[in-house]
Amino acid sequence: MKRSLILSLFVLLLLGLATVLVVLYGKGYRFTRGQEGIELSGTGLLVAKSKPDGAGIFVNDHLTSATDNTINLSEGEYDIKIVKQGYFPWQKKIKIQKEVVSIADALLFSTTPKLEGITEIGVENPVIDPTRSQIAFTVASDSARKNGVYVLDISQKPILTLQSASTQIADDTVATFSKSKVSWSPDGKQLLATISADLNGSTTYLLDSRNFNQNPKDVTQTLAEVNSIWEKQQKDKEKSQTFGLNSRLKKLISDNFQIISWSEDETKILYSASQSAALSPIITPALIGTNSTQEERSIEKDSIYVYDLKEDKNFKILDSKTDVQSQLTWFPDSKHLIYVNNREITIMEYDSANKTVIYAGPFIENYVFPWPDGSKLVILTNLGNQNLPPNLYTIGLK
Repeated sequence: MKRSLILSLFVLLLLGLATVLVVLYGKGYRFTRGQEGIELSGTGLLVAKSKPDGAGIFVNDHLTSATDNTINLSEGEYDIKIVKQGYFPWQKKIKIQKEVVSIADALLFSTTPKLEGITEIGVENPVIDPTRSQIAFTVASDSARKNGVYVLDISQKPILTLQSASTQIADDTVATFSKSKVSWSPDGKQLLATISADLNGSTTYLLDSRNFNQNPKDVTQTLAEVNSIWEKQQKDKEKSQTFGLNSRLKKLISDNFQIISWSEDETKILYSASQSAALSPIITPALIGTNSTQEERSIEKDSIYVYDLKEDKNFKILDSKTDVQSQLTWFPDSKHLIYVNNREITIMEYDSANKTVIYAGPFIENYVFPWPDGSKLVILTNLGNQNLPPNLYTIGLK
């Protein structure tokens, strides 16, 4: 009886010890050789992911594993590099903390992007809608019926020709829409097409973006009313974006941010600083396991930043806001920015890391739009041939 009791206690002790060891192992503790022999020390976990997967993970220049995988590392800062043949490398310094999971999430871009044409009769003044799923543009050819305003739905998966992927919503039989300047409504359902005249001023028409407008509505005399409605729609949208934020965060934004745009998942704000200031922390104590890139909470007036609402982190992107609204836009994954400058198209992470020049061929600057799924970019170019009208092309990123 006594022996059985001792055996039962011994089994329970082993089970308890095993449970403790399993819990410690899950928290990152490992047996290591120290100065006084084998000891149990705490480590952190690095989760390394990449798109596409199967890339090599280099830790301080040592090939350690392949994505997607988890690596145990001692506390400290590490130089993490993710490399795959045929793609630009990804590199970042990541801080590892004991019992904390840190993430290296690399979106890799092809070093040999594929260029494909998606229109063929000439495109002028393309404008993407606020939902970033449609591109409106004008066509000026030798045919009055082919001329006019077109809408290209880029939410469609296949890359089709102009005739099958683009919808003509106005032609030159009513007015010279091929010479108009178009602008989108906040909901992407309507367009204003303004046609300038030398003597009689300009005429503005309201167009339905989803159908051919046989009788376009002349809103020249009521343009102020239309703009007022659209401004209200925009303000309602902006109000909904800040709805639910706590009062401290709302004050931080209203006092210091001139918002350029929100990320698509509305977790980050691209902004220019409306004043020089020091941003007070909103989340205290600071969250663990967050982006370890050095942030900048001392902002300078007119410089460009990204503020991460979830992590309460602020990152500097550019020193000046010169024409930045047409040069800097969000990538669809809400983790990257597209920067167009000096005849180059660069994609960077939202904390300004991993700046990668995707394309440096001929294109018309400021006409660069992301495909909704992030698989490609749309550019306007004549491929350097001045004898050809520019057309829309895609740059494959995968």
